Amino acid sequence: MKDTEFSGVQVRRASIEDLIELTRLFDGYRVFYKQASDVQSAEHFLNERLSYDESVILIAEDERGQGMGFTQLYPLFSSVRMRSIWLLNDLFVDPAHRKKGVGHHLMEAATDFAKSTGAAGLELATAKDNAPAKSVYEDLGWSLDTEFDHYSINVK
Repeated sequence: MKDTEFSGVQVRRASIEDLIELTRLFDGYRVFYKQASDVQSAEHFLNERLSYDESVILIAEDERGQGMGFTQLYPLFSSVRMRSIWLLNDLFVDPAHRKKGVGHHLMEAATDFAKSTGAAGLELATAKDNAPAKSVYEDLGWSLDTEFDHYSINVK
């Protein structure tokens, strides 16, 4: 994936060298979802994903290299389509950078990344009451799945 710049926002694929900045953003993401701040565990989690190449993280930065937000993609496969797909599992914009189009740029970069890998598409889930995020998704051409009900089970 080539680095992409949108009106002062640069989006690029993150690497292990970005671990400290990603950890700050990831911990903020988890706190947003009502989890206790745990910087040490967040760093460990991200280090494993990056070290084992288990996910792709795209980071949005301002002109000074300050992290503005990120999205994390996990690889999946569609048996019916016999192609890969990407799960857009995490999307977070630092509160100081909201309403600047950062989330929009991260979503566009994720779509470009998926295309560059030959994937069949991207999938995501969001809270039913997350109207701001849904608005961004729909503006970018994403559609709500009305054909399938998705279920889950916790096994903890």
